[in-house]
Amino acid sequence: MTIRPNRRTILLATGAAALVAGCGDNGDGSTSTEQTAGTTETADGEELTTTDDIPVGGGKIFKDEQVVVTQPEDGEFKAFSSTCTHQQCTVATVSDGTINCTCHGSRFNITDGSVARPPATRPLPEKEITVEGNSIRLA
Repeated sequence: MTIRPNRRTILLATGAAALVAGCGDNGDGSTSTEQTAGTTETADGEELTTTDDIPVGGGKIFKDEQVVVTQPEDGEFKAFSSTCTHQQCTVATVSDGTINCTCHGSRFNITDGSVARPPATRPLPEKEITVEGNSIRLA
């Protein structure tokens, strides 16, 4: 007797395989449920932006590099992960002294990445950058 899979079994198996592939190991010990097609990471030391591109009291989000760079005070630059610690959405804007996630309304301080408004309960992880002259680079 031969047992043949029905359409539902095939769809379930295909969906499970896609889910497992999407939640795989990134090779650095972390996992991700969202991958952006066609992105390339900035090589260590490659220029990310210039100091002129980051407004004082604000910041700029670099989606491909998954980083947000802020300038809390004139000449002081900070960098944080652009992935919200609440539900792993990418933050959308930087304004009025906060990094803002529009998925659920979390806000983070541009000075230290701490939570300014829940539902997030953990700060944005800090990223290392170097500022030399007018150049901002991922460290």
